[in-house]
Amino acid sequence: MSIRELKQRCYEANLEIPRRNLAIYTFGNVSAYDPEEQMFAIKPSGVPYEDLREEDMVLVNLDGRKVEGTLNPSSDTMTHAVLYRSFSGICGIVHTHSTHATCWAQACRAVPVYGTTHADHLAGDIPVTEVMSDRMIQGQYEEQTGYQILNALKKQNLSPQEIQMILVACHGPFTWGATPEKAVYNAAVLEELARMAFMTEQVNPGVQTMKQTLIDKHYLRKHGKDAYYGQT
Repeated sequence: MSIRELKQRCYEANLEIPRRNLAIYTFGNVSAYDPEEQMFAIKPSGVPYEDLREEDMVLVNLDGRKVEGTLNPSSDTMTHAVLYRSFSGICGIVHTHSTHATCWAQACRAVPVYGTTHADHLAGDIPVTEVMSDRMIQGQYEEQTGYQILNALKKQNLSPQEIQMILVACHGPFTWGATPEKAVYNAAVLEELARMAFMTEQVNPGVQTMKQTLIDKHYLRKHGKDAYYGQT
């Protein structure tokens, strides 16, 4: 992928954040990764979406060092770098502060599987990390955020290829995918699932999670080896 294409895809993906009402002002960021060059383009720090230009996207290597660009990269750059180094097959990462997903993150709660819309996308709760320790907060905070995500997935025995979204406790959501476009899609889906779960608990505070047979049916018909959802 050329540098121009990498920056263009990153730029277009970032513009989807306000289009999908996933963040306001300067909240959130998207990165696009080139595995051959082992570098990624990411939104510059503190620049409003309406002021972004394609050429403003900052190129960074997997150590988090700036390779090209006149602006400072996102303050979350090291979180992205940790995830790219650790997750195989992903070329896009998104961080937002979308309202409902962030509410669940602030409550330090995973989003339960209450219905088939959720099960169409993942076969379990949307996970949440543990609250970060003082040592991690006072260290390399953004890098440690990445390790918080890794630790949560490992502790819960979750695959980043199957679970492509997570809530960082007290902070907000991160999503990833095979492309930056897919990562944005996952961010929009996460927000919608969080909104639905929030409203479900409002309607019925005693609601139970959906039974496993129905979860499996909806997940596997889209993602299983014998999937039949959509067009071949």
